[in-house]
Amino acid sequence: MMQYTTRYETPLGRVLLAADETGLTGLWFDGAKYYAAGLNPQHEEKEVPVFETTRRWLALYFSGQEPDHLPPVHLIGSPFQRRVWEIMLEIPYGQTMTYKELAVRIAEERGIPRMSAQAVGGAVAHNPISIILPCHRMVGSNGSLTGYAGGIPRKIELLKLEGVPMEGLFVPAKSTAL
Repeated sequence: MMQYTTRYETPLGRVLLAADETGLTGLWFDGAKYYAAGLNPQHEEKEVPVFETTRRWLALYFSGQEPDHLPPVHLIGSPFQRRVWEIMLEIPYGQTMTYKELAVRIAEERGIPRMSAQAVGGAVAHNPISIILPCHRMVGSNGSLTGYAGGIPRKIELLKLEGVPMEGLFVPAKSTAL
């Protein structure tokens, strides 16, 4: 399936958008840890309708409003990754979820006693559609702001933009995504 790309300038830096005929497949900040991971090397820089929908969504979002629509997304990953990403889509604007809460939910869905929060963290870290799939809303159960491939400073700015109460949240001394 052919993928198309374009760039968009946000208040937090430039992003690369990728899409196929089904929907948005990627949104990465320049310099992000997994920049363009999963992007087909044969992609073409071309305007497609999903990019206009995505730009409208991003413009609303960065103006401090909760977007009233979701661009069509095409989640490309393992069944486990896709389920983690689908649950992230359900995290309400201006709220957070812990990796442990997400792990408990997946364990319950699968009928197993427990799911590793680290396994969930790995799927979250490889989220290909930053901001729209709100991995920035994921926090450690102790309130640590960790694991954002776009960088912890951006994660903090995105949470503040959404009005997330920052009391109790902190940047750990050691993080995988500083």
